[in-house]
Amino acid sequence: MAGNGPLAGVKVVELAGMGPAPFAAMLLADMGAQVIRLERRVASDAGAGAWNHLHRGRPSVACDLGTAEGTELALRLTETADILLEGFRPGVLERLGLGPDRLLASNPALVYGRATGYGQTGPLSTVAGHDINYIAVAGALGAIRRQGETPLFPLSLVGDFGGGGMLLAFGVLCGLVEARRSGKGQVVDAAMVEGTALLTTIFHALRDAGEWDGEPGTNTLDSGAHFYEVYPASDGGHVAVGALEPQFYAELLRLLELDPADYPQWERARWPELKKKLGEIFRSRPTDEWAGLFENEQACVTAVYGLDDAPSHPHNLARGTFVEIDGKLQPAPAPRFSRTPAAVPTPPAEPGSDDGTALAAWGLSQGDIARLTRTGEHTHERT
Repeated sequence: MAGNGPLAGVKVVELAGMGPAPFAAMLLADMGAQVIRLERRVASDAGAGAWNHLHRGRPSVACDLGTAEGTELALRLTETADILLEGFRPGVLERLGLGPDRLLASNPALVYGRATGYGQTGPLSTVAGHDINYIAVAGALGAIRRQGETPLFPLSLVGDFGGGGMLLAFGVLCGLVEARRSGKGQVVDAAMVEGTALLTTIFHALRDAGEWDGEPGTNTLDSGAHFYEVYPASDGGHVAVGALEPQFYAELLRLLELDPADYPQWERARWPELKKKLGEIFRSRPTDEWAGLFENEQACVTAVYGLDDAPSHPHNLARGTFVEIDGKLQPAPAPRFSRTPAAVPTPPAEPGSDDGTALAAWGLSQGDIARLTRTGEHTHERT
């Protein structure tokens, strides 16, 4: 339903799926957009259900796109929508009669947002994949590893959410700004491979400037440097050291009572030796002691927090970084706006649980609502 925030008044139709598209829909709903999620009442997607925080802030309407009624419902809603979000494989919606040509013909200003792994065209466009595959093809996965070790995939943050969902949300909002100027919508092709590649821009720049070695795990920001590393503490916890700039490195050494002459920052040949020395120092005390020593100082050193304890960090508590929704703690909407702040989102809905209120708000009659929300047993291919 319509909410508070900078996107109040923006109408979005979300065709239910997994990964980047629902994350983009969540971001838009968090900021006040009127998002309506269309999905079968008995959903087959692994991410479906009210347990999934990605589905917060918007109702779920029963809609089987494999039926004539489901197709008609989607068409009716997109006639008055500003944005459509979908995460199907290329060609699926065209076969269902819901491709961009048809929808843009009935609503020329519609911004048609498409999230896929490999994009709408290209040799891999119809090939199945997941986050790990997309970041591999983009070149990010191969760069995320310690020297001599296997690449480590960084959860699904880089492909699905950073290079996928955020890219999709950014793309459709760019399209919306342009559509309100020109009166014409367009297709936004948000491919996770390209979004991930975009996130690696600075590392391509460093490589071209001769500041980044081709061997992973030997560079400043990829665990090669002793001053940019994660060290174990004595209690099994960890400390994150990011003393990159000289003034922060000097403060690190001061607080550890180390002689700068013995710890030259940019003698790369000594990085393995200095890393070993710092490792021995950090293993001498528990995590809490290191946090107490460093976290309020200008040394760029913090304890490492997990999903369980990050919400209770004093800074996160003070900022309200996490919010409780229906008794479940989760990340709060971001970023912050001074004049049109986002409200606390409503809880996620069970698939297809809307009683018709959301559809009525989009102008459908009770008769149409009853007729168009019948569900079937069809399945579709997702990204």
